[in-house]
Amino acid sequence: MAQNSVYLPDAFLSQMREAMPTHLSFDDFIAACQRPLRRSIRVNTLKISVADFLVLVAPYGWQLTPVPWCAEGFWIEREDEESLPLGSTAEHLSGLFYIQEASSMLPVAALFAGEKMPERVMDVAAAPGSKTTQIAAKMGNQGAILANEYSASRVKVLHANLSRCGIANVALTHFDGRVFGAAVPESFDAILLDAPCSGEGVVRKDPDALKNWSPQSNLEIAATQRELIDSAFHALRPGGTLVYSTCTLNRDENESVLAWLLAQYPQAVEIESLSALFPTAEKALTPEGYLHVFPQIYDCEGFFVARLRKTAHVEPLPAPGYKVGKFPFTPLKTREAAAVVDAAGKVGLHWNDALSLWQRDKEIWLFPAEIEPLLGKVRFSRIGLKLAETHNKGYRWQHEAVIALAKSDKNGHELTQTEAEEWYRGRDIYPENNPKYDDVIVTFQGFPLGLAKRINARLKNSYPRELVRDGKLFAEKP
Repeated sequence: MAQNSVYLPDAFLSQMREAMPTHLSFDDFIAACQRPLRRSIRVNTLKISVADFLVLVAPYGWQLTPVPWCAEGFWIEREDEESLPLGSTAEHLSGLFYIQEASSMLPVAALFAGEKMPERVMDVAAAPGSKTTQIAAKMGNQGAILANEYSASRVKVLHANLSRCGIANVALTHFDGRVFGAAVPESFDAILLDAPCSGEGVVRKDPDALKNWSPQSNLEIAATQRELIDSAFHALRPGGTLVYSTCTLNRDENESVLAWLLAQYPQAVEIESLSALFPTAEKALTPEGYLHVFPQIYDCEGFFVARLRKTAHVEPLPAPGYKVGKFPFTPLKTREAAAVVDAAGKVGLHWNDALSLWQRDKEIWLFPAEIEPLLGKVRFSRIGLKLAETHNKGYRWQHEAVIALAKSDKNGHELTQTEAEEWYRGRDIYPENNPKYDDVIVTFQGFPLGLAKRINARLKNSYPRELVRDGKLFAEKP
């Protein structure tokens, strides 16, 4: 990357000079901003262990360097980047890893730094889903996550990423994050507010990120961040954890927002130091115990992370003025539920009591049980997994449920590499070996790709049309 291709306004540089601790070099900061960003990935442990993933991809010759704050995270260097995008590899398509910037793995690491696993978590600004999928993996798909996204166009991307990674315990909402404190007071064990920000930390990925930057704009953004953190704090139960993070570097949007919250609720907020989060955390530690990650420290994007605990109940906000409307789902009756469980098991779909069966007309859904107390308090745009549609002859199982729930036991049919590529291109498969069953979970490398129907010598492709790929797929194993 050319030295002058990253736009850094003079006023920004003077602000950074002031904000930077004395042990860091300003020249190193400039040099880091001008360097291209290292790519990184996070192994999806809902699908595969880190050890098994490393064995699986070893033949490709990828250079994987561990990310110090995330046991599942690796910086990646690979030879065939030009000829095959990382997102077109078999392992990415089947949800075995997520392409995620290393520093963006920090907030979730901070969220789960305590000893107790939270049961109900909110991700206030969730799209495109890197942190929501990381939270779901940490929770082992148990409990429930409310993942909110204000931008309508990004909700679809968020859902696609959750589906690819086999996530079952998420309920999606589409609101301004400032509503939750009033709508669902003291309802969550842990909340991540990865706040909308001025994006000063992302110049290595986006050289024009600061084209519209101004100190005034930062102050306006900080005003919104204060309202968001206030709302999140009200939605957190006493004893719960709040992580506030941004991908920006100025103090107005970071330390000052937290100072404001501490001043608002001095009896109810405690800072939990992140000094012990990972071995070299002290390099980015602020006097308060936050992590203020300038890009030169770990050679990643700039980031800021703080972990707070709510120590006492606070006065509730005024009740919201909106009506949620009638909830269109009803729980499935015991006998009907038993029939669904039995039929799903015959195909190879299994789940535990963290998920419960609900129905709307001919649709059958699995909701995370832990979200049920919030039904009727906010309007959800999607909850859990769509499991099936009922029809005269039984059930039409849905792709996202197959990806999340399939255990490739007796109904699994392993595809060859060529067949698997055809599957992702949306084409029917003419398998070398004809499977025994009519409903077949097709797998590649042992991982489910979807459900196919056997029609004579053909397997009918059910891969969702909006996910179909063309161009080169799959890295070659030597």
